[in-house]
Amino acid sequence: MSRPGVLAHATRVEPVNADREVLAELQAADRPQAQLVLRGSGGRDIVLPEGLVRLVLAAAQDLAAGNAVLALPVETRLTPNEVAQLLGVSRPFIARLLDEGEIPSQYLPDSRHRLVRLSDVVEFQARRERRAEGRRRIAEVAEEADLPY
Repeated sequence: MSRPGVLAHATRVEPVNADREVLAELQAADRPQAQLVLRGSGGRDIVLPEGLVRLVLAAAQDLAAGNAVLALPVETRLTPNEVAQLLGVSRPFIARLLDEGEIPSQYLPDSRHRLVRLSDVVEFQARRERRAEGRRRIAEVAEEADLPY
């Protein structure tokens, strides 16, 4: 029995050039005082909670920068293939990372198939980006000091 692809059913929002002005206004919103109101049926206003306001503002910032936004719960469990697709790398590379424990995974009961929590993938990607930034800074310092590397 196969499971439906998680990424295929995630909410994906693409940036639209016509919305950039509104997105820029949202991006410049005074965060501590920002309030979003959803007008429901019958004209009833619902004030959105602060966490949801932060999420909308973060999404607006990415959309204003021209990036698509994908909405998934962080506790979503992904297959190694979906992890590879999300990170833009090969499935064998992800399998190696899982085998080495770089990204935690869990085997399905009585199976050789694994699932990976999205939060672990996000944490791995953040570590990867920090390491890349560190290497970039070291290269800059070495270049400025005219050191061979």
